Amino acid sequence: MPTPSRHAPQKIVLAYSGGLDTSVILRWLKEEYQCPVIAFCADLGQGEDLKAVKHKALAVGASKVYVDDLREEFVKRYVFPLLRANAVYENGYLLGTSIARPLIAKRQIEIAQKEGADTVSHGATGKGNDQVRFELTYAALAPNIRVIAPWREWSLRSRQDLVAYARKHRIPIPVTKAKPYSMDLNLFHVSYEGGVLEDPWIEPPANLFRLTTNPERAPNKPQTLEIRFERGDPVAVNGQRMSPSTLLAHLNHIGGKHGVGRLDIVENRFIGIKSRGVYETPGGTILHVARRGLESITLDREVLHLRESLIPRYAELVYNGFWFAPEREMLQIAFDHIQQDVTGTVRIKVYKGSCIVTGRRSSRSLYDQRLATFEEGEGFDPRDAGGFIRLHALRLAIQQSRKRIG
Repeated sequence: MPTPSRHAPQKIVLAYSGGLDTSVILRWLKEEYQCPVIAFCADLGQGEDLKAVKHKALAVGASKVYVDDLREEFVKRYVFPLLRANAVYENGYLLGTSIARPLIAKRQIEIAQKEGADTVSHGATGKGNDQVRFELTYAALAPNIRVIAPWREWSLRSRQDLVAYARKHRIPIPVTKAKPYSMDLNLFHVSYEGGVLEDPWIEPPANLFRLTTNPERAPNKPQTLEIRFERGDPVAVNGQRMSPSTLLAHLNHIGGKHGVGRLDIVENRFIGIKSRGVYETPGGTILHVARRGLESITLDREVLHLRESLIPRYAELVYNGFWFAPEREMLQIAFDHIQQDVTGTVRIKVYKGSCIVTGRRSSRSLYDQRLATFEEGEGFDPRDAGGFIRLHALRLAIQQSRKRIG
């Protein structure tokens, strides 16, 4: 890969959220490099006042601000392919932050090319996964672009240093003693880490959760949903067709009301550090469970088992930032191919944090009740099972014979 030029940057595009880190970074870049800094904020459904984010970026020193609505693209081209792969990292993480970074970085590169910028920057720390996800995407799409990662370059070493810097430069700061943790929110999930959560023994504060009701306080009556899938993608809920982002937002509301989708894990970061993360993925959890219910009647056994063996590798690639790598794209093609028959309807019951499949049907079903029945059925002769068992038992008998010989 060509080495990016090390000359002083002429124009920088910063992935900007409006939070403490990127606001300090915006001012620091202006002072350090004395060049225009363009702020780019991606609307992925985080529910913030993005007009206020734009005004803040301009006030802090941005020469120009892009605020792009990427919600439909995010769900259709990133979340849905991820769900078609049934991707789960380690102990249940559905990759809500991991899948957002490639889209943000891709759009950032597009803006840099449009604006004639030679440099991009991000607010990821030197200990986290996001720095890898951003920079692998930059390398895949624009290998010659320069990257400035302030957390690896400046003298600021802690969030306390950033707070002091922000106060010195009169930058409004959102982090308070009442909520001393980092939060990342998009249409697929919300994640929390750092601060009070760094001790894995400490239970997350009750006021931490944004999307989900405490399951103990969720409605006492379950709610039933029927989700329609076509060729692997959800298209309707209870008979009402919706766009990808609208459908996910709708399921977030329902799942959140019933406390579905909470997760508290200690995960292994790509760079080798263990990290405690708390997540809420209500709509994503419902879709994950529903698709598995439909796949159980539409996918061939060997295809399903082979796919299951490949899921950890796919999830690891996404988690580690290799969304635009050829091996991830290869697996995606295979996973998408087998989803062509995943068409049908799944009935789901949500209740106090649980999400259970209670029915599934499909015109593409491989399930044959005449074969499965314990009553007298057609098309299957139980006597055939004897030879089947003897063939599989043969090698076990040979193994036992060798043990007797000694």
